[in-house]
Amino acid sequence: MAIVYDTYRREAPRRLPLLHAADPARVLARRHGTAVTAAQFLAQVHAVAAGLPTATAAVNLCEDRYAFLVAFCAIVLRGQVNLLPSSRAPQAIDEVMAAHPGCYAVGESALDPAPPGYRQLPSLDVTLPVALDTVWPLISADQVVAIGYTSGSTGTPSANVKTWGSFHASNGGNLAMLRAALGRRAEIVATVPPQHMYGMEMSVLLPLLGEYGVHTGRPFFPADVAAALAEVPSPRLLVTTPVHLRALVESGIALPRIAAIVSATAPLPLELARVAEQRFGGPVLEVFGSTETCVFASRRPAVDEDWLLYDGVILHPQPDGTAVEAPQLNGTTILADIVSLSDGGRRFRLCGRHADMLEIAGKRASLGDLSRRLLAIPGVKDGVVFQLDGGDALGVHRIAALVVAPGLDEHVILDALRQAIDPLFLPRPLRLVDALPRNETGKLPRAALLELLHRHD
Repeated sequence: MAIVYDTYRREAPRRLPLLHAADPARVLARRHGTAVTAAQFLAQVHAVAAGLPTATAAVNLCEDRYAFLVAFCAIVLRGQVNLLPSSRAPQAIDEVMAAHPGCYAVGESALDPAPPGYRQLPSLDVTLPVALDTVWPLISADQVVAIGYTSGSTGTPSANVKTWGSFHASNGGNLAMLRAALGRRAEIVATVPPQHMYGMEMSVLLPLLGEYGVHTGRPFFPADVAAALAEVPSPRLLVTTPVHLRALVESGIALPRIAAIVSATAPLPLELARVAEQRFGGPVLEVFGSTETCVFASRRPAVDEDWLLYDGVILHPQPDGTAVEAPQLNGTTILADIVSLSDGGRRFRLCGRHADMLEIAGKRASLGDLSRRLLAIPGVKDGVVFQLDGGDALGVHRIAALVVAPGLDEHVILDALRQAIDPLFLPRPLRLVDALPRNETGKLPRAALLELLHRHD
């Protein structure tokens, strides 16, 4: 079924800049060792936009971050919507395209097989002439510019509409948080894809709408991260995930001095945050948000357990979750997270998610806490506790666990868990695996967990 782009309307819609242009010569991106100015970037955006077909929407499949930036802005200039599937798997792309009849797909590489109507971008290595009288584009605040799909970690991916006004508002909160920690300028190196909303906020919107430059690679291995950081001047901001951060710490690799590290997509263990700060020198900042809301709070976990809300954000705790009001939201959005407020409502502490809460024989626990206790066992490299589908005669769902723990066996892990949790909540089955099926941002789609467990059973 096609999605209707239902956005709020104002009597006189505001027009907001497509990119921050206080200085057309500012470095917006660093690509293949070359600095790209805002004016050079805009010239390539106009050239690509001129070659795009007429349509309502386009699936942005660009993996190169610079190509994604160019395609994203070109699609917006044409008045079209960037469709951001939860993964590049053919089925995920097909489902998104089926929901938007008449859309096409765009990317920087030749694909075989390619999605219907696929358009390959022209080479972006060509330096285009920059007009001295460049007109910096303004976009209606009400224009829908992107539809982001959730990862499916809690079920079926869902679509979330983003207007240019909402992106400006959410970026304002991130800018204020980062300026307090870094100052007005920084160079971003990101290990997360731009299609993910966290990657979108931290490696697309920041360079477009702030005075931040971005390294356009997407380093994966620790040596790649070190090389990318060495290619940008200080102050450096590393945007990453707990999975990547743990790999960096455990690799023992030396990194250029980092002004700050930002982490999201999964809970950041306190000990990992402390070790990373000691190893790499800068503060480790954790941001909190979702595809539905964008980021609306942050904390420095090595110092603060509570989260600090961005300006203009109000939380309303409810029995089964939390209602969120934020400048980037048109109305209230309900999240499954359960919180307790403090400091007059400006800070909050996470108490779990409604869907994660377990109750067996009158006793309560949360899947998040069980997973944290599993990860705290010496020798456990990765692991997750989750609930299986279907219940017994009393409606109780079994609990399962998948664990990466070379050198340990299942009985040793279960014995260690017995010392930390009530025996009622011991995961049965618990299976040792070589690796968890994490996606590009470190999340664990539920379907992939069930499939892996089924294979091991």
